Amino acid sequence: MLLKIYEDNPNPREINEAVRILKNGGIIIYPTDTLYALGCDITNAKAVERICAIKNIDPHKMPLSFVCSNISHVSNYSYINNSLFKQLKSCLPGPFTFLLNGNSNLPKLFKKKNVVGIRIPNNKIALALVEALGNPILSSSVLINEDEPEYSTNPELMEEWYGARIDCVIDGGEGQLEPSTIIDCTEDEPIVKRKGKGIWLP
Repeated sequence: MLLKIYEDNPNPREINEAVRILKNGGIIIYPTDTLYALGCDITNAKAVERICAIKNIDPHKMPLSFVCSNISHVSNYSYINNSLFKQLKSCLPGPFTFLLNGNSNLPKLFKKKNVVGIRIPNNKIALALVEALGNPILSSSVLINEDEPEYSTNPELMEEWYGARIDCVIDGGEGQLEPSTIIDCTEDEPIVKRKGKGIWLP
């Protein structure tokens, strides 16, 4: 299923259709301010496991990431002190993934490492989905096809590539190939773990 949503002005009807799929345990591909991402409701363990299988991710060995709607939303699932709050506020929404120490509110699969990746992308579609769903949405970037990169940026080709493994592709326009910048905030001082689109100025 291909669902066209315009990033400048997401139509609530289309957003609600995507949310219906998420609430039923479906997997979507949706736009962010970097790569398109595979997503599901983080409270649905079976859907999270499906995405881990598609990406060949072992949640026991690496932290999973999800999209929140704002920093207050982030604090529901992780520990944030005043200094870190100011740093997050200075660059979010934006093309960053912050690795944070999770708290007891994390869903079971996310507690395997007690570290979670948090995103608040500068993309109205992604944020509208989270707000309408009422829960964060898993964020796992689509696989990059090095030989044919358009299969990682063109929604119609992504629908063809993933086929029955996913339930909906949201067409929010042509995607990008540059990932988010990953900042590890689990220790006293933030550390850049991967340089991406976001420019980190602590």
